[in-house]
This record gives sequence, C-alpha cells and structure tokens, in this order.
Amino acid sequence: MAKVEKFALHIPTLEELVGVLQNGLKENFADVEVSVVDCPDLTQEPFKFPVKGICGNPRIADVGGVPYLLPLVQKDKVYDLNTVAKEIQLPGAFFLGAGAVSSRVVGGNAELIPIVQAQSGKSPAVNGSYLARINPEDGGCLLEKYSSKYKDCEFGLLANLYASEGLPGKVIKVKANRRTGDQNFISCIRKTLEKCYGDKPVGMGGTFVIQKGKAKFHVMPSEFSECPLKTDAEVNNWLKFFEMKAPLICQPVLVSTDPGVDLRLEHTHGFSHHGEGGHYHEDTTPETVEYLGYFVPAEFLFRIDRPKHTHLVGRD
Repeated sequence: MAKVEKFALHIPTLEELVGVLQNGLKENFADVEVSVVDCPDLTQEPFKFPVKGICGNPRIADVGGVPYLLPLVQKDKVYDLNTVAKEIQLPGAFFLGAGAVSSRVVGGNAELIPIVQAQSGKSPAVNGSYLARINPEDGGCLLEKYSSKYKDCEFGLLANLYASEGLPGKVIKVKANRRTGDQNFISCIRKTLEKCYGDKPVGMGGTFVIQKGKAKFHVMPSEFSECPLKTDAEVNNWLKFFEMKAPLICQPVLVSTDPGVDLRLEHTHGFSHHGEGGHYHEDTTPETVEYLGYFVPAEFLFRIDRPKHTHLVGRD
C-alpha cells in the first residue's frame, strides 16, 4: 500500500480569487477577464467529458513523481485511478490532469491525459482519457482515445490529478488573450497565487481551451532511455517537441507552493479533436493566442507514494 499524506489547502473565496487573478494575469496578457460563473456542461463540445462539471469536494493528488522516470525508469511503479479515488477519500471521483501511461498495459512509454470517472458502488469506471505517443511510422504525434484499445484505469510512474464529484456548480472563468509576458498561462496563474498567499498553499485544477494560436507541447519517446538522464538538457534532448494548433483542450493541476512534500507545482496535459496532444509548455503565437479556462480551488492535497530519493530534473 502506497503511503498517503493529506494536507488541508488554503481556500480563498471564488470572489477573492477573481480579483487576485485579474490583477496577476494583466501583467502577462493584454486582455484579461476573470469572473465567477456556472460551470458549462462539460459533456458538450469541445470537452466531451463523461461528467457535467468539476465541482464537489475538490481535491488534488500528486502521485509518484519524476524520480520514478529519471534518471532511469522504475517500471514497477504502477497505480490505478480507482484505487487513488479511495485513497483521496472520494470513491467515484472524476479525475482530470497529467500523467504517464502504465507501460505494462500500453507496451511502451506515452503521455496520459486522464479524464476518468472512477468506479463507485456498482457503477463501473468511465474512462474518457487520451494517450499521446510517438508514431513509429513517421515520428509524429499519435493521439489515441484510451478506451479504444484498453479497458483499465492504470497509469505509471507519476500523475498530477484534480479530482471532484464531477458536478455542476460555481467556477472561476478565466479569459486571457494576447500574451505580453514570458510566462505560460498556468505558470502565470500559479505564480500570481504564490505572490499573494505566500507560504499558504492554494491548489487549483480544471480545464482550459487554447482557442486560437499554436503551442509548444512534448511527447515522451516510446522507449525509455537506457542512459541515465541527469540534467534538464539531457531530458529535453530525449523528449520530442511539437508545435500544435488550436483548439487544444488542456487539463491543468497546480499548487502555489510546496508544503514540503516534493510536489510538482504545475503540470498540464492536453488533447484535441484533430489528432494532436501531449504535455503543454507554452503558446508559440503570443500575439494571437486566446485562452478560456474554468477552475476550482481544491480543499485538500494528497501526496501518494512520494519518492524517497528525489531531484528537480525534468519538472517543467
């Protein structure tokens, strides 16, 4: 049984967060509009999630970690979202976020874009996840619906997850267009929260759409590196980078500051309906980019199976 550590997060009101984010994002984007709204029906385009919303007992789980991938992979690190739902005290949780596939299921390495309603009682899990891997035929990005090939809810090595009951409710809507600063959309939000709340950790998750423009994403190679990857430069040389085009639907998980449990402070994966997806880094068209996001502050943080031996390589 993996060790589970639980922490209460600082929870500002939605109205307070509106003001904080409005001011912070203005330093990085030309047009910013932050408000409290009813969560849109996420079963509809472009999301097509298995639930209507991202509200109800919101919490964040940081499972495993990059040290299980780097410098050399530990393939025995395998987890299940149905188990994680119980470990975070929310059976039947709806998960969004970013992680890695279970290589024993998929047969290799790939980016996982988890979109899963865990099993509850007699209700089976609903897996709407995607995976992005390197196409062996042309070296491009191959985005696949997870359930088209696999029937499980496993993942491997690491995941950053936002969990809720998947209910409608009030959310923070963030529109940000035309980037003027050097921070990506999620880094700007996280650093704004860190600046405002200091050592009181604020966590948020949800979904955002890159509605216009293009963005830099990476996809991990299907083969794990046999040579130890010990620096960010070595990791970036191993990863495959792509410029992907809007619309891209992304699932961010962020915590403003680490309460001392070796968190990955921000992690965002995304998918599309045109065959592109992976790990989001930043937009590449600042003058035309348009972001539209929906976020909820989390009440609790769960750190599951924290690596005993850690490092800071490969975390952007």
